[in-house]
Amino acid sequence: MSAGHEALGPLDLHLLAEGRHENLWQVLGAHPDTDGAVFRVWAPNALEVQVAGEWSGWDASRHPMARAGGGDVWEAYVPGAAAGQLYTFRIRGADGVWRDKADPVARRAEHAPGGASVLWTSSHAWTDEEWLAHRGDRNPVEAPMSVYEVHLASWRKHLDGRLYSYDDLVTTLVPYVAGQGFTHVELMPVMAHPFGGSWGYHVTSYYAPDPRLGDPDGLKRLVEAFHHAGVGVILDWVPGHFATDEWALARFDGAPLYEHPDPRRGWHEEWGSHIFDFGRPEVRNFLVANAVYWLEEFHADGLRVDGVASMLYLDYGREEGAWEPNVHGGRENLEAVALLQEMNATAYRRVPGIVTVAEESTAWPGVTAPTDAGGLGFGFKWNMGWMHDTLGYLRHDPVHRAHHHGEMTFSLAYAFSENYVLPLSHDEVVHGKGSLLRKMPGDRWRQLATLRAYLAFMWAHPGKQLLFMGGEFGQESEWAEGRELDWWLLAHPEHDGVRRLVVDLNAVYRGTEALWARDTVPEGFSWLVADDAGANVLAFARHAPGQPDLVCVSNFSAVPHESYLLGLPSAGTWREVVNTDAETYTGSGVGNLGSVTADAHPHLSQPASARVRVGPLSTVWLRHEG
Repeated sequence: MSAGHEALGPLDLHLLAEGRHENLWQVLGAHPDTDGAVFRVWAPNALEVQVAGEWSGWDASRHPMARAGGGDVWEAYVPGAAAGQLYTFRIRGADGVWRDKADPVARRAEHAPGGASVLWTSSHAWTDEEWLAHRGDRNPVEAPMSVYEVHLASWRKHLDGRLYSYDDLVTTLVPYVAGQGFTHVELMPVMAHPFGGSWGYHVTSYYAPDPRLGDPDGLKRLVEAFHHAGVGVILDWVPGHFATDEWALARFDGAPLYEHPDPRRGWHEEWGSHIFDFGRPEVRNFLVANAVYWLEEFHADGLRVDGVASMLYLDYGREEGAWEPNVHGGRENLEAVALLQEMNATAYRRVPGIVTVAEESTAWPGVTAPTDAGGLGFGFKWNMGWMHDTLGYLRHDPVHRAHHHGEMTFSLAYAFSENYVLPLSHDEVVHGKGSLLRKMPGDRWRQLATLRAYLAFMWAHPGKQLLFMGGEFGQESEWAEGRELDWWLLAHPEHDGVRRLVVDLNAVYRGTEALWARDTVPEGFSWLVADDAGANVLAFARHAPGQPDLVCVSNFSAVPHESYLLGLPSAGTWREVVNTDAETYTGSGVGNLGSVTADAHPHLSQPASARVRVGPLSTVWLRHEG
């Protein structure tokens, strides 16, 4: 070992063996100094381990590694190894076969199709201290959260087809997201994945950003630019399964190591990938430390955890008899539950102000309950039921929607059982599902009008909101990662009208506390009209202590309601702050001339009422002004 990189001490070795080393990336992997680099890798089943790299012409025999302290971690110091050079670990497994493997904790990965790792030292100097200092000032549950989901490799592309780099995105994506008024951006997986068609969900290098878009400091500059623009960054994280590439984690030291050895628990039939051995302390450590790594080293403001349902259930996607019950005879994956609880507890303890979000589609109890109360400890859970029901309703022609009215109201039966995010994600605009726009029936005017009305209904509904890129301007075609969005549509006023509506929705949303301060408690919501199926009308009020109420009225019929009697929480002036049928959005222009006046005439259990005009396939927001 060099003077700058001492051999692993007893404490590090103990924490590694116990699976409790929260700073795993600081002790494993490759760490260059001025004279060379120290390499460390966990390979308990290996008979021999060598490190090969460009500095030696890939002659691995020149640099054998030794077990640190006689344990399961191998280490070596290599004079002359320098930042920027490629390297791999050459491992002779228990079966006697030599395998070249990428470093599981590499900070940088070789561009595909290469499978090597890259020696890396960051030179980035962060300047977002003010953002980080105030990030924890407000509980995210009681703050506005409007999320723009992005697949970086297909948001835009250069004219010659090249991907936008992280630095290209600093000057394009950042001002766009900020200009649209979103509070957060959610990046689909930025961890290295050689197959672009996986969208990042088949990861090979969990500690290395996608090298197609630039080096790790480029991603740091992108996150920092978002922070300077007032936008939080949530990273998609995939702890449930990993890619099968033979040079990566699979059978890392000649035997199942990161994956569970029993294929009933270690192989994902539906996704064709390996499942982590969640109960193995070192694997759990690898994942928990990885979550902390992205939050601390890249200043991410949150993690959206992919495929939580697939982790929680041993029978997920499996036929009867193809899964093994837990020790109690049940279908719950107790080891995965413990991992998720530890990840959440560790992340919130170490990085105050961040948020974790579960993509969880079942009725598992307590997803967002604290871990000390037996919950999983997530900050939010995606409300897949809301998404499925409301899109199902809107697919019907307006004349048939009366028979499906309950699909728009059912979400309020459970809206406050968890802390929810309402997701219109990438999963809803792929695999033949069509774009959001094309889910709406009728001619193009009706499709666009319905989309505008739906977005305003969504923004007012209890829960935070997430919208996949392209939805904000009525993307016409289904999303495909191989091409950029249909930006040419913005030359059409009707599509730019959707984009401008999203700007206005975000502006009013952020400035109206009633829309976000009480998202998770029933006191923040009251129905005004829940059962007018014949008119396709839904109306509700949102409340916050000491703040003006906001009323949302949606008309999902194809005809206007010229004088709809609406019960209201208070008499006085109600300002029309959003009208999706306004001509500025290319609507038909049915509105209320800026406001309505409510008289103290009770209606439908409300103390006041007013006659309102609501255009066809439109949503109106009214804010009380006294």
